[in-house]
Amino acid sequence: MANFMDLVKTRRSVRSFDGKGVDPKVLDELKTFAEDITNPYGIKVRFIFLDAKENDLSSPVLTGEKCYVSAVVAKGEHMEEAYGYSFQKLLMKAHELGLGTVWIGGTMPREKFEKASCLQEGEVMPCVSPLGITAKMSIKENLMRKGVKADWRMKFEELFCIGNFGKPLDEKYAKENGLFDDLEAVRFAPSAVNKQPWRVVIDEHSAMFFEKHDKGYITPDYDLQKIDMGIAMYNFETQMLSEGKKPELILDAPDITVPEGMDYVATYTF
Repeated sequence: MANFMDLVKTRRSVRSFDGKGVDPKVLDELKTFAEDITNPYGIKVRFIFLDAKENDLSSPVLTGEKCYVSAVVAKGEHMEEAYGYSFQKLLMKAHELGLGTVWIGGTMPREKFEKASCLQEGEVMPCVSPLGITAKMSIKENLMRKGVKADWRMKFEELFCIGNFGKPLDEKYAKENGLFDDLEAVRFAPSAVNKQPWRVVIDEHSAMFFEKHDKGYITPDYDLQKIDMGIAMYNFETQMLSEGKKPELILDAPDITVPEGMDYVATYTF
């Protein structure tokens, strides 16, 4: 397996593909990998690999894509975190296999994708991703990336705190306490319109994850930014594991003052 931080740093949202599709052997490897994906919540996320032509699927923000993968989950408590975690695990594996991907949550004909994914009663399909070989970035893609400041990330002090929300955590503290790569993996996680809704409070041997809400990301069925939280949690946990640490997820809310517009999500102890 490639170094996880290298994968985190080299991965980007890809919207321009070479039009040749995915090598069948690579696709089979990804399908096999998808069957065994789990998450700390024990919630099953179902992956469906879709041929674009056979299912008449497309997206106005993509070019040259021949294949998609959608992810489906049953409605219920913590479904979004589980969904983000599991789908990120699949898309990072796709990146490791040399495929381009991008999270798509809105710019698609949703009914067509839901039908192709055989969506059942009580299930939701918040996101899909194309799969393919990356092509030269189109003018449209360049403009989109500039529009959401795709390569910009908030500073450590804006995202992370020590003990409570009143004491920002900087890179120096992270390096001195062996947490720099773990938090950097969070910082570089993808999120809807690059809003980076995660906030993490570090306290001795725990990392408390909170969601900072932006308007317009909660639908009647799910919270897109809570899916983003699952993505960040996957990155954090996987980087920790790669360093030989033993992170464990707990859901008990900590006894600290939480700013308005922010919700507790989960804690990793390590």
